[in-house]
Formats: sequence, structure tokens, C-alpha cells
Amino acid sequence: MRFRQFGRTGIEASVVGFGVWTVGTAWWGIKEEAVGIRLLRKAFDLGVTFYDTADTYGNGYGEEILARALKGKRDQLTVATKFGYDIYNAPADRKGQQELAHRWEPNYIRYACEQSLKRLETDRIDIYQMHNPRLDTIRSDDSKAVLESLKGEGKIRAWGATLGPAIHERQREESRACIIEQRMDVLQIIYNLLEQMIGEAAFGPAREHGCGVMARVPHSSGLLEGAYTEETDFSPNDHRFFRVNTDERRREWLTRGLKKVEMISFLTEETGRTLGQAAIQFILAEPSVTSVLPNIYDERHLEEFARAADTPPLSASELEKLRDLYTHDFYLEEASVQG
Repeated sequence: MRFRQFGRTGIEASVVGFGVWTVGTAWWGIKEEAVGIRLLRKAFDLGVTFYDTADTYGNGYGEEILARALKGKRDQLTVATKFGYDIYNAPADRKGQQELAHRWEPNYIRYACEQSLKRLETDRIDIYQMHNPRLDTIRSDDSKAVLESLKGEGKIRAWGATLGPAIHERQREESRACIIEQRMDVLQIIYNLLEQMIGEAAFGPAREHGCGVMARVPHSSGLLEGAYTEETDFSPNDHRFFRVNTDERRREWLTRGLKKVEMISFLTEETGRTLGQAAIQFILAEPSVTSVLPNIYDERHLEEFARAADTPPLSASELEKLRDLYTHDFYLEEASVQG
């Protein structure tokens, strides 16, 4: 495992982190707590020290399971969590990843922080993130003031924002507002080899202003794990079902994605990397990225992804070839015309 610091904060993290949403919710098929605890502990044994959770994962469960799994190891961990969704007045019949109402009042932010501290069984949160805020919230001086106050009190060490829930054009402006206008310590974005839009807007300012970036969905919802085929299907309780199975337009995401994956086979040919590891190394080639958060839902993927940091970094020629492919949408339109 390798380690980097979050920008100017001095807070260190393993370059491969663990996004606790896969074990803190049922969205990835993990329904037994023992399975989640085993994965969290094995990640620690493999050198993972950075864990990113949120109060909304399982309405607090995503924080509680982390505390239970790694009890006694707090001083060896970097813990990030999120706030902003009103889990305390959430409907009992919440459907899957349906967004809850947001609350950003200073008193609520302070209350949410105190509750997260209790569930995490800790006296400080290393990185505290606004969970999917929109532009007006990002620019709120009231929110910034209470977060700086919590930082001054030692209850949080750094703060920032997670942009989402899905990737969207508006996050270009949101990322710049986070970094340049509000001078946030950290920013979390969706970024991967196939979806680079937000990184293009965020990385330059992050390098300039010392903002540490974490990237989630590094495998483009599984496409870059190398296991999908045209016949791949998902059960209705799998969050990917709604991206692939609901209509033909969405199914095209899988079809086009597989064609793109075929064109990057050079990343794994005699390189000592799997496709999943190459996808992580692609993101780590950006110096402002502190940690990558792959979706971990079984031990095989956990071992593969945790060891990605020890595989060969992408060469300059590989990165240049990937830039050319992405710039030209992997030449899919040209191939279609020729076909």
C-alpha cells in the first residue's frame, strides 16, 4: 500500500480507500453484518487506512459498522463521513437510493456532527463532507462558518463536499466553487477512465489551492472490473439494475462501455496489472488525488483493488493514448460509420 496527504491538510490516507456504502447499505447485495465486518477488517490487514462513510448509509448503520469492525484501531485510521440528508425525519419506507430531504442549517450541521461522533465512537472526524450539496449551499457562508467552528473545536480536522449523487454537468461549476471560492480542504467526485468530465474541471484548481481530492466509482459502476458481457444482468435489488435494465437507452451504457473496454486492453498486456488495477492507477496518475474509493463487495475484489497501489504506474505513453481515446470518444462513431 502507498499513502498520500489530503492537499494542504497534512492528513494522510492510503491511496486505495474503502467506501463503506457497500457494507453499510443493502444496495450491493451484502445483507449480513458479519460479511461487512469481515471485509472491513481484511481491508485493514491489507493496508487500507482510509474509510469513507456517511450518516445516511443505513440511517447511521454505515458509521456504526465501521466503529464495530475496527474498534481499537482508531488512531491508525483516517475516517471520513458525510452529512446533509435529514435521516432523523426520514420516511420509514425509504426506497433504495432515493434522496432524502437536505438540511443545512448551522444547528442541524452541529447536531449531525455530534451524532456521527457518537456512532463512530470517536472524538474527532478526520474529514467531514457536505453530502451532495447544490451550488447555493456550497456558497453558503453560514454553513462554512459552523464547519470552521467545528474544526476549531477539534471535532473535525478538515471539511469539504461530496458532489453527486450521479455525475452531472453542473458539478463542473460546483467543484470550482468548492475549491476556489470556499477553499474547502477536500473534494469527492465521480471520476474514472470512462467518465472524466468533473476531473477536468477540478484537478487544476485542486493542485493550485492545495485541495485533496478523492475519487469514487473508479470502475465506472463495474465496467472497468473486466467481468461484464453483453449478457450481464442485474437483480432488481442491485443498484446497477436501474442503470442497465430499465430501458434500451440505459442498456446502451453497457454496450458502448464494453466497446471502450476492448480498446484499452493494452493496459493489461504484459504489464502486471488487471483492468481493475489499471483503472485505479489511471486515477492515481493525477497528483491532486489522495485516495481512490473502489466499490468493494467481496474478498476477491478487495484483494485485487488493495494491491493496485503496488502495480506499475501508467507510463506517459499509456496516459497519452488514453487521452487521445477519451478525446475522440474512443473512436466509436468512426467505427460505426466504417461498420
